[in-house]
Amino acid sequence: MAKRYYEKDGNLNNLKGRTVAIIGYGSQGHAHALNLRDSGLDVVVGLYKGSKSWEKALAAGLKVVTTADAAKAANVIMILVSDHIQGDLYNKEIAPHMTAGKTLMFAHGFNIHFKQITPPPNVDISMIAPKAPGHRVRELFTEGVGVPALVAIHQNASGQALDRALAYALALGCLKAGVIETNFREETESDLFGEQCVLCGGVSELIRAGFETLVSAGYAPEIAYFECLHELKLIVDLIQEGGLSYMRYSVSDTAEFGDYTRGPRVVDQRVRSEMKKILTEVQSGEFARQWIEENKSGRKKFLAMREAARTQPIEQVGHELRELMTFLKKKKEAGVPEDQPALAVRK
Repeated sequence: MAKRYYEKDGNLNNLKGRTVAIIGYGSQGHAHALNLRDSGLDVVVGLYKGSKSWEKALAAGLKVVTTADAAKAANVIMILVSDHIQGDLYNKEIAPHMTAGKTLMFAHGFNIHFKQITPPPNVDISMIAPKAPGHRVRELFTEGVGVPALVAIHQNASGQALDRALAYALALGCLKAGVIETNFREETESDLFGEQCVLCGGVSELIRAGFETLVSAGYAPEIAYFECLHELKLIVDLIQEGGLSYMRYSVSDTAEFGDYTRGPRVVDQRVRSEMKKILTEVQSGEFARQWIEENKSGRKKFLAMREAARTQPIEQVGHELRELMTFLKKKKEAGVPEDQPALAVRK
């Protein structure tokens, strides 16, 4: 079983007198910067000139400078921009200032594990990965609760990498909920697999397939939307609260029987075999190479797929129905800062 850490294991003194640079001010970046600042640490935000987030960070009372200046001034540098941006940003703006004794931190291991970033051997490399979107990290911090997180040490040049990472987790609020020890390979590969097979890819296609099956059989699109998408949150909330058994306890016996007898027919052996194939592609680096190449070549395929997904019938029906749900509009208006990083950071 993986080792777990709680508040008693963290000590803010391990970061006292050290400047922490938060690179990026998106979903995760704004939460990290504000939480660490409110915990009493010396924080500076690093952005590019002209960033829409520059004024937002200033308005929040944070010090904002360019990424290069932040990296130069800081002892601890946490990179919280999208995966596909990190490599070039590090090489151009951060690498020249990665001097001995500094700490380079991440909230997702993609760029270290797949060697898009190769720091010098005389710095610490660590990870604190909150298991929640940034707005939730901030929200629960202000409530005195915190979200769980993962901690990993990739390089321990100082001999204090874990102590400093746990101090960071304490300042972020994560040690209140618990921090689980992992490594960069495990976090990266499991995260990508989870996104592709379950959380994003698997769920998205299951929802769409269910919706299209009902509509093609003559059922109203609005009814199909409610049955295959809208009510999913109710089920997920039950699962998050008490696991699959609590969800099955909470739904009707009819639904539970359908779960046991029909679920394995949807996710059958062919689907499980495809999951193993996808995991192999993640482990071998095939997916990473494909994603890196897509970004280097201008993201044309990615943007075309995004546009095609945006115009699917389920999205059009959903937009119309959500306009009637004023409680959803209030949440959307609250919003989150721009320049959001990818899900993994993003989680």
